[in-house]
Formats: sequence, C-alpha cells, structure tokens
Amino acid sequence: MSENVKNEVVITEKDVRKEWLTYYIIAEMGISYERLQALGFCTAMIPILKKLYPDKEDLSEALTRHLVFFNTEAVYGSVINGITIAMEQQRANGEDINDDVITGMKTGLMGPMAGIGDSIDWATLKPIIFGLAATLSASGSPIGCFVLLLLPLIQIIVGCKLSVFGYKAGKESIRSILKSGKINELIMAASTIGLFMMGALSSSYVKLTTPLQFVISSETEPFVLQNVLDNIIPGLLPLLAVFGIYWWLSKKNQNFAIITIIILVISIGGSFIGLF
Repeated sequence: MSENVKNEVVITEKDVRKEWLTYYIIAEMGISYERLQALGFCTAMIPILKKLYPDKEDLSEALTRHLVFFNTEAVYGSVINGITIAMEQQRANGEDINDDVITGMKTGLMGPMAGIGDSIDWATLKPIIFGLAATLSASGSPIGCFVLLLLPLIQIIVGCKLSVFGYKAGKESIRSILKSGKINELIMAASTIGLFMMGALSSSYVKLTTPLQFVISSETEPFVLQNVLDNIIPGLLPLLAVFGIYWWLSKKNQNFAIITIIILVISIGGSFIGLF
C-alpha cells in the first residue's frame, strides 16, 4: 500500500447498502467455474474501493484481492459484504490488515452463510411464497402474481440490514450471530412453517385415486377399493405418493428429471392397465 499519509476515509451506511444491492443484482451474472461469484462481488465493491484507495496502485491491488474464488448465498451472505467493507476501511486507514486476512475471512464465512441462507431463503421461504401464489392464482385471484414479489422484498430488507450489521460489528459480527443461537431458532421455525405449508399444498394439489372395483357376486354391491381406502384415511393414495417421492429424494438421489420420468411412467402405465 502507498505510504502517503491519508485522512481517515469514512464509509456511510448508504454506501454499504448500495454495495450489497449491486452485488445482489449481479452476483449470478458473471459466474465461472474458476471464480463463481467473485466478479460480481468485485464489481459491487468498486465504488467502495475507489473511495478508500484514491491511489491507482492501491486500487489495483484491492481489485485483484477480490477477484479470487468466492461463492455464497447472496442474502444472508450479505454479512460478509459488510465485514469486508469494514476490514478494507480499517486497512485504508492504516491498520495492519493484509490480503490473507481479508481473503481468509471471506473464504471461511462463505460456506456457513450459504448453508444458513439456502435453508431459510431457497428451501423454506421460496416454496411457501410460490405455493401461496400458485394457490391464489389457481383460484382466480390476481393477487397471486403480486405475492411472488414478497420473496425479493424480504430478501432486500434482510440483506440491507445484515450488510449494515456486518459493517458496524466488523469481523466479530458473525461470531455474535452464530453464538446467539438465533439462527438455529429461525431455521427451525421457518422449517416447521414450511412443513405445514407443504403438507397443505400436497393435500390440495396431489390428486390420485383408483377406479379398481371387484364384483364378488351378482347379488352384492361391487367392492370399490377407493371407498375402502377413503374409509381408512381420506387421501391415502396422494399421501403415499408424496411419501414415496420424499423417500426417493432422501435415500436415492435428487435428480428431478429421473423422478419426473418415473412419475410419468407409473401414471401412464397405471392408467393403461386401469390401476389409476
């Protein structure tokens, strides 16, 4: 870094939020196998780095520092953006923070934050919101299309808050988040809500019945298998279908193309022989 004496550089919360919003929009645009989200992260950091490092040589070093491999979940990973900005600011103001410390912090946190973000955002919130939107749309309500906007709205609010929190708390912020246990409670609550929602959607949208019936004698009513199943547990066949798919996902593999093909084969074959 240049040895010139510099006045202390101040980064505002607006700068931090703007940096994260830029990253949120472009994180997936420049992905490559070699660097994944690094290009998007570095691009979002440019206004911050220009403010911190007016010297071209220092700016070049900073840009190179943030072009190394990086990949996380953009919303809950926003804490990393805030911490990175705080560390870059400390470095620009003369503190002894080298490249390895900043890169190591990003590398160490990107995995845990991706796990947290994927569990909350993509595995829980997205199915719930999209399921609700599909339900409203199927019933003819125009509100369904606007419900989809809840996901990016929630993500932007959370991302802006966490990025600023990360910036304020610096490199200690992630430790306080994880040690508090709040993340685990949030994941558990969101997962529970998600299970209820998936159960309700499954019972509403998975339709499966059998027309099988047996004539025991001409003097008695036909033995209708579907009536017997409904007397045992209403919706038993759809429940078994959902559990069967869940078992396949958890025990075999998560290749959705294979699952789709299996469902089609069973459905067409069962319909052809009169089973469904």
